[in-house]
Amino acid sequence: MGAATRTVESLLRDGAAALNAGDPRAALDAFTACADAAPANAAAWLGKALSFAHLNDAAGALAALDTVLGLEPTNFRALILKGDQLAKGGDARAAGAFYAAGARRAPPLDSLPPTLRAEVERAAASAQALADAFERRLRDHLAGDAAAIARSPRFAKSLDLMTGKRRLYQQQPRFYCFPDLPQIEFYDRRDFPWAPAVEAATPAIRAELERLMARDGAFSPYVQQSGDRPGAGQGLVDNPDWGACYLIKNGARVEEVAAQCPATMAALSAAPLAVVPGRTPSVLFSLLRPGMRIPPHHGFVNTRLICHLPLIVPGACALRVGGETRAWREGELLIFDDTMEHEAWNLSDRVRVVLLFDVWRPELTEEERMLVTAMFRAIDASGAHAPDWD
Repeated sequence: MGAATRTVESLLRDGAAALNAGDPRAALDAFTACADAAPANAAAWLGKALSFAHLNDAAGALAALDTVLGLEPTNFRALILKGDQLAKGGDARAAGAFYAAGARRAPPLDSLPPTLRAEVERAAASAQALADAFERRLRDHLAGDAAAIARSPRFAKSLDLMTGKRRLYQQQPRFYCFPDLPQIEFYDRRDFPWAPAVEAATPAIRAELERLMARDGAFSPYVQQSGDRPGAGQGLVDNPDWGACYLIKNGARVEEVAAQCPATMAALSAAPLAVVPGRTPSVLFSLLRPGMRIPPHHGFVNTRLICHLPLIVPGACALRVGGETRAWREGELLIFDDTMEHEAWNLSDRVRVVLLFDVWRPELTEEERMLVTAMFRAIDASGAHAPDWD
């Protein structure tokens, strides 16, 4: 180790000791000498910033912090300290941004010593408090527009996104992405002309379901191990707690079940089922047993939407798609894009069952649907590897 290195290290130690002893002026001298000797040493500049902060020299502290962040843009201590200086100067909005960045860039809390852990926790709490205050002021100013906001769910979501109440999710299909489709989590079922007929058939469909449930072996695990596909993991493979009873599977009618469910099949006759021979549609009764959680995941293709007709719904059951969570209501369709991150749970003491089926996205033209179908038929005809859709 050379003399210059020993000098830098000794100056850093001297500066830290002076700060600990409550002598920020001596600390500033040591850190300044260190920065002069090693201009690219971020620790020296951070020490100068801390010294200036103790001397109530905001301009000096901010200049030193800008040097630190120029050298190390993700230095969480510098980000938090700059948040402190901006907050003292009255710039709450900018302070909140630096506090949030500092907390986000910090290592895991359990890896930090107690003093630094407390700093990160303080920064996170300060960021949240400033964000909450900003949101309150914003909504107070918009109070006169409350009726208009209520009429525009999209604008209401935009406020939630801007204020951090909601996270932005995007389509992430696991296999095939059709571009330029709208990013919608849940669709309004009232926009689908075929939906009322399906909902009206709920009592008849539920009666057919109940007859099936009275038979042993009607349901099998939704996720099953296949010799030519890797396992899904997360405790789902061959797990009967997430069960399925198919009326149509991979585009083929399951005769022994479909024949027992004429009302169900008739109700779906007007729905634009996503027909791709050998792949879709799939129509099934989907069962979640008590205590079952389906972990977050994404669907394979974004050219279809998933529909749930809730048939047996105890309390404490819900479906989250992207940033929105909805409880199932018996007889009321939920139509959603499964290529956005989604999860479901049944925390009740009874089973939950929905009729699940997939339909074409309404934004696709008839010609585009034909092209998608032709593409998958070509993939299957060529023998090229392509995953199942379910």
